[in-house]
Amino acid sequence: MGAEAKVKELGLDLTHPSGPVANYVPAVTVGKLVYLSGKGPNRPDGSQVTGKAGSERTVDEAYDAARLCGIQLLSALKEHVGSLDNVKRVVKLLGMVNATPDFADQPKVINGCSDLLVSIFGENGKHARSAVGMGSLPGQITVEIEMIVELN
Repeated sequence: MGAEAKVKELGLDLTHPSGPVANYVPAVTVGKLVYLSGKGPNRPDGSQVTGKAGSERTVDEAYDAARLCGIQLLSALKEHVGSLDNVKRVVKLLGMVNATPDFADQPKVINGCSDLLVSIFGENGKHARSAVGMGSLPGQITVEIEMIVELN
């Protein structure tokens, strides 16, 4: 099953990618690699998940926020390349978690995005990854993730 069919099967709405909030573009293609700018956890109504993991957000809530980041990344990617079926594989994620200094579950949080990508692209959704804690993120969002993919 192709990525587009899997998105449909999962009932994901990829029609509302968030736009840049400054002077940059959502995606840049260099050769067969697409570099996607960081995306935050936008809900379907346009609001964002905010709050620090470890105090204002549980690991499960932050995981769900990372999944929302993944949906935003896929939306931007689809808009940039036309179809997710043009993706050969996910190469790398950088996941940033707005967290308290003692929070140590960043990898569990970023799994929200990683699990989504594997559910859509299968083995080709498995990727290299960094999951790091941050003292703050723009607008106090809980998670921001950037992604690199390879095209067919």
